[in-house]
Amino acid sequence: ADGALLLDVRTPSEFREQHVPHALNVPVQELPGRLHELGPTTRPIVVYCRSGGRSAQATAMLRQAGYQVKDIGPMTAW
Repeated sequence: ADGALLLDVRTPSEFREQHVPHALNVPVQELPGRLHELGPTTRPIVVYCRSGGRSAQATAMLRQAGYQVKDIGPMTAW
């Protein structure tokens, strides 16, 4: 609601099965090479995955790159 980017770091097939509306799908293993797709580091990012493991990995990567990140863990937490 405040302009944050909602980032789904699951696989494309998991994303196709179900995802939070308006989420961007960038699998965690592709994230380092696709940071340019996320926009400026000043835009907050909310990250989720299936169980919380991949979102934690993504959160660490994003914070190291200078992003403000909120990790909600599993998609069910949305």
